[in-house]
Amino acid sequence: MSTTDQVQSRDGYSEKWQQRFAFFDEHGGPNSPTFKPAWLKLPLRQRIKINANIIAFFFGPIYLFVLGLWKKNLTLIGILLAVSVVSEIFYSATNFAYAKQVDMAEGFVINTLYAWTTNYAYYLKEIKGEQSWNPFKGLRW
Repeated sequence: MSTTDQVQSRDGYSEKWQQRFAFFDEHGGPNSPTFKPAWLKLPLRQRIKINANIIAFFFGPIYLFVLGLWKKNLTLIGILLAVSVVSEIFYSATNFAYAKQVDMAEGFVINTLYAWTTNYAYYLKEIKGEQSWNPFKGLRW
């Protein structure tokens, strides 16, 4: 099957997803050289809409399963569990005084990862027909 056979139609997607998909089609993924200059020209609301997914920030593990991004979701859940286990071992070994604050910060970081990875991952799955285990594919760090 060629890549042109894998490209899907945009009918049936909300206007928000169609705008995101069109932007990714025109400028590539977040790691492409044309993405950032085009993204910076957009108004703030549009930049947030393209780059982050608010629903994924609050309901990440559930939302990615709903979108069919189960491989990427399992990878992010694995990262979450690994960070939690290492943190708890560290807290137990050192009697760390600020464990609650660090746990909150870790939760915020994990939620932010869900928000930043969802839009492009869904584009790759729905439009390009790619579904890998790497939730960070095509992202710029």
